[in-house]
Amino acid sequence: MSVVGELASLRRAKGARAKLSPAERGDNKAAAFFLAPWFVGLALITVGPMAASLYLSFTDYSLLDSPEWTGLSNYLEMLGDERLLTSLRVTFSYVFVSVPLQLAAALALALFLDRGLRGLAIYRSAFYLPSLLGASVAIAILWRQIFGNSGLINQILSWFGIQGVGWISHPDFALGTLIVLNVWTFGSPMIIFLAGLRQIPEPLYEAAAIDGAGKIRQFRSITVPLLTPIIFFNLVLQIIHAFQSFTQAFVVSGGTGRPVDSTLFYTLYLYEEGFTNLHMGYASAMAWLLLVIIAAFTAINFHLSKYWVFYDD
Repeated sequence: MSVVGELASLRRAKGARAKLSPAERGDNKAAAFFLAPWFVGLALITVGPMAASLYLSFTDYSLLDSPEWTGLSNYLEMLGDERLLTSLRVTFSYVFVSVPLQLAAALALALFLDRGLRGLAIYRSAFYLPSLLGASVAIAILWRQIFGNSGLINQILSWFGIQGVGWISHPDFALGTLIVLNVWTFGSPMIIFLAGLRQIPEPLYEAAAIDGAGKIRQFRSITVPLLTPIIFFNLVLQIIHAFQSFTQAFVVSGGTGRPVDSTLFYTLYLYEEGFTNLHMGYASAMAWLLLVIIAAFTAINFHLSKYWVFYDD
C-alpha cells in the first residue's frame, strides 16, 4: 500500500472514532453533569478567591473601604518589614526542625508496628488519632494546660525536685512546645510508612539474612532505598502542612505570637495584618509570598529527589 493510501486509511479510522454513538454521547453528558458541581466549586471557592487575592495584593484595602490600586507598594513594603522577617525566621525554624523529627518518629513507629503485633488495627487507630486532633483548637488549649506554669510537665518535674519554667511563656521554649505538638501528630505519615513497608518483598530480607546482613544493614540497604518514594511523598506533604500551620500558634500565643514574637508564625502574622490591623491588601501580598515560598521548596524537593529517591524501574 502506498503512503497516500495509508494516510487515507488513518483519516477514515480517525473519523470513525470521532463519530460517537448515542450511548457514548449520553455517557459524556452524564459525566459532565456529575462533574459540574466540582467545577462550580473550583471556580467559586478556589480560582475566584485566588484571583481576587492577587488583585487585592496590588491595592490598599482595609475591608471597610473600596480597594485603591497602589501597584507594587505592598511587595516593596515587605522588604523592610522587620516583623515579617521575624515571622519567616520562626516559621523556617519550625519547619526545618519539626518535619524531620516528625518523619523520624513516624518511621520508627511504623517499623515497630510492622512486626505483626496482635491488635494492630487498635494500635494504628490509637497512633493516628493525634493527627486528627492535632490542628484543633481543643488540642491547642490542652497543650497550654500541659506546658503552663502549673501544667502537667511542671507537676511531673516537681516530683523530682526540679523547678519548672513557663514553657509557653518563655521565649526560649515557646516555639519548642509547638514543635513537640507537631511531632506528636505523626499518625498520618506513620500510616503511609506502614503501607510502604508492607510493599517491600520479604524474600529480599531473607536473602540478605542468608548473606549475613544484620538488621541494621538490612534497614540501610533494603528498607530505606525501597522506602525513599514514600519518604519523599511524606516530606513534601509535611513541609507544605508545616508552612501553613496556624491554629496551634494562634491558641498557644493568644493570637499575638508572644512571648516577644517567638511563636509568630508567618500565617499568624498574615492573619494579624488582615483581620486585626485591617491591612487586607498587604495580607494578600503576604499570602502570595507564602505561595511562592511553598512552591519553591516543593520544586527544590522534586529537583533533588532524582539524587536520592529510587523507584522499581
